[in-house]
Amino acid sequence: MAPSLPEAYRQVGIYTGRILKGAKPADLPVLQPTKFEMVINLRAAKALGLALPPALLDRADKGD
Repeated sequence: MAPSLPEAYRQVGIYTGRILKGAKPADLPVLQPTKFEMVINLRAAKALGLALPPALLDRADKGD
C-alpha cells in the first residue's frame, strides 16, 4: 500500500498556494495521506505461483 500520488500532488499545490498567499511554512499543519493505492503485478504474482482472490481482482482498476 502506498499513498496516492495524485492526492499527494494536490496537497502540495494547496500548501504552495497557502505559502504564496503569505502563510508561514512553520505554521502549516503536517498532513498524513488519507487515500492509498495498492498495486499488484499480476505477471510477477503468476510467476511466483501466487493465487489472488477473484474478489480482489474484480475490484482492481486495470492499468497499462
